[in-house]
Amino acid sequence: MYKESAIRGFEKGVKTLWGLTKIVVPVYFIVTFLGYTPVLDMISDLFEPVMNILGLPGEASLPLVLGNVVNIYAGVGAMATMTLTAKQATILAIMLSFSHSLLLESVVANKAGVGLGLVVSIRVGLALLSGIILNIIL
Repeated sequence: MYKESAIRGFEKGVKTLWGLTKIVVPVYFIVTFLGYTPVLDMISDLFEPVMNILGLPGEASLPLVLGNVVNIYAGVGAMATMTLTAKQATILAIMLSFSHSLLLESVVANKAGVGLGLVVSIRVGLALLSGIILNIIL
């Protein structure tokens, strides 16, 4: 019985690892590639004013967008390509913990009877508020 549950646990662990790898590794390579093109600089320049309020560099908008649209692991994969200070990484990680996988999780919340606009507003609002507060106190 112990051996069977250990094998089952190992198989689930490998499936989870493979699922995460299929997301994080491609995102890591794409963001790294974009770093060698002017695209990442253009995105960075566009979002820099807003990101400065949060204490983040402009390019940190990319992990936020990926984390919110795809899932949190895509955001983490994009974060891994950047050189962030401990403060910046903390702010970004906490913001992603409040607002990640917005499309999927908002639909699930809507099916549970909570309004779509309310869910998105609260999660994005908490992410922005936490980013601003952490930027001030850290």
